[in-house]
Amino acid sequence: MAFVKGAWRILVAIKDGLVLLFLLLFFGALYAALSFSPKPAASISAGALLLDLDGTIVEQPAEADPFALLSGSGPDMKEYRLSDIVTALEAAKTDTKVKAVVLNLDGFMGGGQVAIARVGQALDALRAAKKPVLAYATLYTDDSYQLAAHASEAWSDPLGGVAIMGRGGSGLYYKGLIDKLGVNTHVYRVGTYKSFVEPYIRADQSPEAKQANQALADVLWQNWQDDVAKARPRAKIAAYAADPVAAATAANGNMAQAALSAGLIDKLGDATAFGARVAEIAGEASDAKAGGFAKIDLAAYVKARKPANDGQIGVLTIAGNIVDGEAGPGTAAGDTISDLLLTALNEKDLKALVVRVDSPGGSVMASEKIRSAILKAKADGLPVVVSMGNVAASGGYWVSTPADMIFAQPDTITGSIGVFGILPSFEGTLAKMGVTTDGVATTPLSGQPDLAGGTSPQFDAIMQMGVEDIYRRFVGLVAEARRKTPAQIDAIAQGRVWDGGTARQIGLVDRFGGLEDAIAEAARRAKIDPKTARAYNIEKTPDKWAAWIEAMAERDTDDAGAPRDMLARQAMVQRGWAMQAVADVKALVTGAGIRADCLECRSYGAPKMQSAAEERGVMALITSLWR
Repeated sequence: MAFVKGAWRILVAIKDGLVLLFLLLFFGALYAALSFSPKPAASISAGALLLDLDGTIVEQPAEADPFALLSGSGPDMKEYRLSDIVTALEAAKTDTKVKAVVLNLDGFMGGGQVAIARVGQALDALRAAKKPVLAYATLYTDDSYQLAAHASEAWSDPLGGVAIMGRGGSGLYYKGLIDKLGVNTHVYRVGTYKSFVEPYIRADQSPEAKQANQALADVLWQNWQDDVAKARPRAKIAAYAADPVAAATAANGNMAQAALSAGLIDKLGDATAFGARVAEIAGEASDAKAGGFAKIDLAAYVKARKPANDGQIGVLTIAGNIVDGEAGPGTAAGDTISDLLLTALNEKDLKALVVRVDSPGGSVMASEKIRSAILKAKADGLPVVVSMGNVAASGGYWVSTPADMIFAQPDTITGSIGVFGILPSFEGTLAKMGVTTDGVATTPLSGQPDLAGGTSPQFDAIMQMGVEDIYRRFVGLVAEARRKTPAQIDAIAQGRVWDGGTARQIGLVDRFGGLEDAIAEAARRAKIDPKTARAYNIEKTPDKWAAWIEAMAERDTDDAGAPRDMLARQAMVQRGWAMQAVADVKALVTGAGIRADCLECRSYGAPKMQSAAEERGVMALITSLWR
């Protein structure tokens, strides 16, 4: 009886706690609603347009969870839409209210080389229009410095500097741990270079994967140096990056002075001194705070100048991992994206379709569902043009095959035409604990896959043949789309990843260009004047409640937690490793069954949080073959 009473008290306490939490959230939201007064676009005062990029630049931000935001457990990394930043910078060129553009890069966590280069182009156009661009960070790293190189004045804190790492790095391999645990990893794959499964079956990279990855890193690193050198000719970037010890030694260990001497930055000063410099150009802040300058909020500025979503050129964004089912923005869910496109084709008078791809791939089933919806647009007579962002590989290339023309950039990562499936079984793990299995069967596939007792040779043979069949289909789709023979595509497929420049040479893409170029080409094919062509973004309508809560949550945020020195940033890298390990373990036992996915590609885009939509059971491996 005492146990029952104790349990009841626990249940009552949990109930009271939940009620209290709900009341706190309710009154907090009510207070925020009563105190919130959005600033009308027309009332934006003159000053410096502030790009306080404390997060990442992405193709399509993930939708915020309002309840997580209210409880204070929302994501710790903001996402800024690339097109919003470009829209703001292009509008600022001729806006007399914008006296300067300021980049605060202390909390910038990256965005992928293609996206950053696009922002750099917009900054160059501002400078050409005689609009000052000023950048500040305590410590610049590769991505933040690539942006700062396009500024007319680049500042660093005297205790900071520039740390250039270059492309490359190490990954985690779990073969030793898997063997110790007794897990048997069953891999079914096609492609000499399809290295996604290597962390589970090897202790290091295969020679083939290392060769391909080194070639990719070398090209991207050279492109990065070229972009920086063109934007800032006086910077001795090659020598600084090649021998950072010599640069530090010459400056007696003062990395900020070393960067200044090498021409990487223009001035040293803390945030107050930098703010005072901006105030000289854009005016002081109304509160007269030391180092304060008149600011124009980026979100309000974008909202005031974003074009109406009423054009005849449909733009379908496929961003993030390709997964089965439904999901919000930032994840390429097959059902969601195909439904959005089919609805737009039925309800809108679209004349052409542009597919913007920024995805390393994922589920074959979801990729095919998206491809089928794009084919419906072609069947309706719409020209289809693909625009590749940072990454359009594996499943990201699968969905690109219906295109009449493919645009990419030299830094785009594409290809990875290969297929794999992966399934763990735990007979060895259970045997270590004295647990075994036994049973009866009526066919070679009875009870398969037996995750506790191991898979049968017949099951493994069927899985491997299924993967090989899908690879042949993949190669056939690409061959038909690129007007080549399957043998020609197989020679450049095999799961190998290519940079955009090489991909153009071998015929996987047609032209260099960005999203604007793709829209112009789609307009020409639809007999529409490219100068008057307008886009219609085929996206889920933003949840107003979530957007409102997100706006509330951002009102009084600060960047106190942003890592600013080299050791703090490395600590964040270690944290990233821990998160990657968790994601890799989850990928072993969850995820779509047969996948066209790219391991290397994930290192070259903006960091993304894994979506709940990616959590699928191991049985998806089996059911995907029979659907």
